[in-house]
Amino acid sequence: MRVPLSWLAEHIGEATPPADETAEAFVRVGLEIEDVHRPEALTGPVVVGRVLEFEVLEGLKKPIRWCQVDVGEKVRGIICGASNFAEGDLVAVALPGAVLPGPFPISSRKTYGHVSDGMIASAKELGLGSDHAGILVLPSGAGEPGDDALPLLGVDDPVVELAITPDRGYCFSVRGLARELAASLDVDFTDPAARVDVPAAEGDAWPVALPDPGCARFVARRVDGVDPTAPAPWWMQRRLLAAGMRPISLIVDVTNYVMLELGQPLHAYDASRVSGQIVVRRATAGETLVTLDDVERRLDPDDLLITDDSGPIGLAGVMGGASTEIVTAAGRSDGTAPADTGGRIDVLIEAAHFDQAVIARAARRHKLPSEASRRFERVVDPQLPPVAAERAAQLLVEHGGGTLAAGRTDAGAAPGQAAVRMPLDLPDEVAGLTYARGATVRRLEQIGCAVDLVTGDDGRAQVVATPPSWRPDLAQAADLVEEVLRLEGYDAIPSVLPAAPAGRGLTPAQQRKRAVSRALAESGYVEVLPFPFVDPSTWDAFGLPAEDVRRRTVHVLNPLDAERAELATTLLPGLLDTLVRNRSRGSGDLALFHVGQVVLPHANPVPMPDPDVAGRPDDSELAQIEAALPAQPVHVAAVLAGEREPRGWWGPGRAAGWADAVQAARLVAQAAGVELRVSAAALPPFHPGRCAALRVGDWIVGHAGELHPKVVEALGLPERTCAMELDLDAIPLADGRPAPRVSPYPPIAVDVALVADSAVPAAELADALQDGGGALLEDVRLFDVYAGEQVGEGRRSLAFTLRFRASDRTLTSEEANAARDEAVALAGQRHGASLRA
Repeated sequence: MRVPLSWLAEHIGEATPPADETAEAFVRVGLEIEDVHRPEALTGPVVVGRVLEFEVLEGLKKPIRWCQVDVGEKVRGIICGASNFAEGDLVAVALPGAVLPGPFPISSRKTYGHVSDGMIASAKELGLGSDHAGILVLPSGAGEPGDDALPLLGVDDPVVELAITPDRGYCFSVRGLARELAASLDVDFTDPAARVDVPAAEGDAWPVALPDPGCARFVARRVDGVDPTAPAPWWMQRRLLAAGMRPISLIVDVTNYVMLELGQPLHAYDASRVSGQIVVRRATAGETLVTLDDVERRLDPDDLLITDDSGPIGLAGVMGGASTEIVTAAGRSDGTAPADTGGRIDVLIEAAHFDQAVIARAARRHKLPSEASRRFERVVDPQLPPVAAERAAQLLVEHGGGTLAAGRTDAGAAPGQAAVRMPLDLPDEVAGLTYARGATVRRLEQIGCAVDLVTGDDGRAQVVATPPSWRPDLAQAADLVEEVLRLEGYDAIPSVLPAAPAGRGLTPAQQRKRAVSRALAESGYVEVLPFPFVDPSTWDAFGLPAEDVRRRTVHVLNPLDAERAELATTLLPGLLDTLVRNRSRGSGDLALFHVGQVVLPHANPVPMPDPDVAGRPDDSELAQIEAALPAQPVHVAAVLAGEREPRGWWGPGRAAGWADAVQAARLVAQAAGVELRVSAAALPPFHPGRCAALRVGDWIVGHAGELHPKVVEALGLPERTCAMELDLDAIPLADGRPAPRVSPYPPIAVDVALVADSAVPAAELADALQDGGGALLEDVRLFDVYAGEQVGEGRRSLAFTLRFRASDRTLTSEEANAARDEAVALAGQRHGASLRA
């Protein structure tokens, strides 16, 4: 919403501050300032000129006119590329020596075979607005040729541009903005609607029927004998230009002007082209309407229409129909300049109140946003229609030579506003301070409330406020409190943080989650926040069988992305998508991780109850809600691609492999304070020969390994991408108290080489050695693998370092060897392994 400062000043008087202070005043009451448009540097001479005649130059790519313009002291020849003016029109002429905003200096120059001695300027070139469709045509009587045009144009009037939020529909008007500015400055406000005299009128101006509740009120006022060629007065055109609208003709300009002034959209019909009763109804199947933009639109049964005996004549609240359009000009290429038609017309003015949701849906359905729909979908004051219709009618009488016809149609009724009761000191309690006596009542009256003071049953003084018709958002005591705090100033409310209650710090689960994230980050992994939803086709790319539980997901009713409308049962889809996105942006070596929740629906879902919102659900409903919610355990996952160790002068580097994924899982387990056991497994989407099951005790808590080549191809991943995922909630929380005791005695390291079948996993041999070594065996580490003729076909040798230590004494070699023999013996029993000779 753009509004010139001079227009606001009409309603708050001399108290209007400069533009910067006005913007600050709007911000204080919660309005957002887009910009303050100050007049750009413009120096004369810019004068009023009259076009005496012009010649259209032939043989050019675009129409060019060689114009003879009277600028007072002489007639100047000027080249002009616009065609929206006629002989005899008054225009603004920048003479040589003038500097227009830009800066754009004007001088005499030869072009198109003529010397152009100046420039006929458009509104945009003069800094009056954004319209550059044609030059600025001044109304007759605006001045005489040679008069200084700068005072006439009002180029020294700053314009404030605001972003109006949906809850402030009343601020889509000068009336609403001036009221807010007056409240912010704490000065008197003169309501422009109160200045309009709405006299009693007997009878109807036009028969109207409202069978559909989408139109609560419809006011019609008729003005007969209006000159359709009369121009709007210059002061009106100037304000429209400053507000970002292009002046067209008196009738159109009046409806736009009243809409900007009061906030009530209007529509004007040529009464001679309206036949029979006006009926506001919904569209029927197959109906069409040609709107004012000459587009035939197929209507939806939800569309609200203005109709007469001939059918639809307007899309209610959005745009009028071409069949009842007022022809304001003739013989012009764009219809922007007046032409003498030699006749007058009768104008029927519509001012209605429509349902905001109906208008919003229609504007979006037809992709037809308009100034009217923007206001209707934010709620328009239902008491305004008769005032706005009368204001427009009076302007047409005054400037168009019309006469008011007898009668006014006022069908329907404005919805009423319920009173809201609030303790008088509630704003003080909410803000945490004491406002001046009478501040609450004064601020509520400033926004238009009718206020009464009563005594409540508890003896406290209470406010009974009846909100004004333009504030349907004031429905409860909290709304009134917000208004008082807003107008008294949010900056007056102290910013004091409440004292934090005594607590026990992070829970063990929170501590573990932080420890896991820190361990992975310190190891070179980068934490990311992937998209939490998944496309069902991902499960096919993963190669999951139809019965796989990971396919059983929760569908989102209103998804952010229609293609990804399911909650993920695993973190891998989001992580892999992030990996692909980073690769596409040039990152080659990646190690990413994420700690977050997955959603696992129950095999037999419990129906979710629908409790009444009027009160708190009872215990049985809460229990049913808890039972209906799917499980949401916390997982940790990591993905790797490219080189894990970068190449350089020190060597060729090393590509990431399945062992790195397993090591990432070991890091997580170590941070969680548990021992992870690794064994071979086969689970999509991992490569069956390069997949490890991760156990805590005998319980599988996750998997790690290299992804299957088909999965890599289907998802567009780098070759040999690796991943791991662990269920953190499935890992028991380790009690770190008391702290582990570190033995002060030295260890004894013993190497053993076991020969076993090649199919025996190294991890299982290590587990057997660990179990057989007993309490003295502190660590088992594989350091060599050999396969060859010396150990036989189908067999291999695995060399381990066993580290023994006692906590209470120095271990002897005999004790270490005995423990080693027991460990080797158990490996032989379980896997047929023997010591290598």
